[in-house]
Amino acid sequence: MKVVVVGASSGLGRCIGVSLGQRGDQVALLARRKDRLADATKDAGPGALAVACDVTDEQSCADAIEEAAAGLGGIDGLVYATGIGPLVAFDKIGAATWRQAFDTNVIGAALITAAALPHLAASGGVAAYLSSVSASLTSPWPGFAAYNVSKAALDKLVESLRAEYPAIGFTRVIVGDCAGGEGDARTEFTHGWDMEAMAAFRPIWAKQGLQGGGSLLDVAELVQVVDTVLRCGGSIPSVAVTPRQPALT
Repeated sequence: MKVVVVGASSGLGRCIGVSLGQRGDQVALLARRKDRLADATKDAGPGALAVACDVTDEQSCADAIEEAAAGLGGIDGLVYATGIGPLVAFDKIGAATWRQAFDTNVIGAALITAAALPHLAASGGVAAYLSSVSASLTSPWPGFAAYNVSKAALDKLVESLRAEYPAIGFTRVIVGDCAGGEGDARTEFTHGWDMEAMAAFRPIWAKQGLQGGGSLLDVAELVQVVDTVLRCGGSIPSVAVTPRQPALT
C-alpha cells in the first residue's frame, strides 16, 4: 500500500509509519519537524519519504499531500496521528489553548483530508484517525477539556466524511493509554504539562477510576489494528484499542 502518516516524527505516529514501512508498504512520513523525520524514514526502510507539514497551515497541508502523492505514485491510505492534549483546569484555558487544540486535533485533520480526497477517491482508499477513549468510551478526564472536546469533534468529523464520501473508508481508531516506543517513538503527549497541575488532578483521576490500574497498551497492538484497518477496504467504521486491565487478586 501507499500510505501517508501524519504526525510521524515522534510517538504513536512514528511507530505506525515506521512499522508500516518495515512491513513493506510505501510510506510518506509527514510532520512539522522534518529534521526528526530523517531518522524515522531510515528506520522505515528504502523508499520512505520525509515530507514537512504544518497541519495548522492550509497551504502546507496541500503542498505536503501533493508531494507525498507524487513521491508515492498515489495514496491508498491516510493515517492522522497528530494530536495534542494540554493539561489545564477549565477556568484557566485561554482562547489560544482552545484554538491550538482545535487547529491541531480537528482542523488539521480536515485540511489534510481535503487535500487527500482526490487521491483517496481514485484509489478507493482508507483514512484512519487516532481518537481517544475520553471522547467516547470513558467519562471525560478532568483537566483535559480542550482535548476531550476537540477529540469528540474529530469523531464527528470522521462520521461526516463517511456520510459525504461513501466510496472512501473513514475509520475512527479509539486509543487507550499507550506510551509508544523508545526514544523518539515514545509519546510526547505529556510534553509541556504543568507538573503541579498533574499532581492536583491525579487523585481525581484515581477516584473516578480513569487510570486503568496503570496498564498501558503495547504499541505493537495498536500498529497491528491500524494495519488491519488500512487493508479492510473501509469496512471498519470504528475500532477501539485499549490496554487489558490487570487481573483482580
